Amino acid sequence: MTPSLALAVAGGVLIATGTYLLLERSLMRILAGVMLAGNGVNLLFLVAAGPAGLGPIVGTPEDEISDPLPQAMVLTAIVISLATSAFLLAMSYRSFQLEGHDEVADDVEDAIVRRRAEADLSSEAYVELTPEEQPDTESGGRSGRADD
Repeated sequence: MTPSLALAVAGGVLIATGTYLLLERSLMRILAGVMLAGNGVNLLFLVAAGPAGLGPIVGTPEDEISDPLPQAMVLTAIVISLATSAFLLAMSYRSFQLEGHDEVADDVEDAIVRRRAEADLSSEAYVELTPEEQPDTESGGRSGRADD
């Protein structure tokens, strides 16, 4: 395979499209994103490997031998992407069975962190409070002291 700009651009487009799809909430789109990004990386590995050559057989001149390492890495990546695809398909099917859709739900902990970050005004003016003045948001109103 002779390295060309068209193959490098095609690999970049596959990776960019796969990254965009990975940011979606549907598991099927995430699966498509993983597959596209994986194929883009595999294409870039083969483009970076250089031109095709002969097999590494004794007696072959060194400048005509192709490097087998990128090809082995691509074969390994194909097997890993197949296993990842099977896992995502199973997870999507199970999610559809349980909930009727394959959307990834918001995490409860992420929502709490987001609310705390939006309510935080310490970046505008930092005033250090004593432990008695600080609101107790972690323990649900319990301070952990014996007199409570």
